[in-house]
Amino acid sequence: MKLLQSPLFKKNYKKLHPNQQNSVKEEIKKIVANPLIGEEKKQDLKGVYVHKFKINAQLYLLAYTFDPITLTLLMLGVHENFYRDLKNNIY
Repeated sequence: MKLLQSPLFKKNYKKLHPNQQNSVKEEIKKIVANPLIGEEKKQDLKGVYVHKFKINAQLYLLAYTFDPITLTLLMLGVHENFYRDLKNNIY
């Protein structure tokens, strides 16, 4: 499966510490193995999946879309204003 990253995902990923980046890489491997692991969103965000996981007791969300050939990582961040920012940056 081909892995693509949005500029927003790259920006947020670079802000993380190396140990946090390693945790995100592990979660991405889980998503590649099973893209349906995340929860599909409804209405405005239909077709976008969000996978929730914890790093050092902090909840992180990873938004992505996928088809049989590609997995596109859209956004990474904490829950606060995540969906608002996701909507603003997708549309």
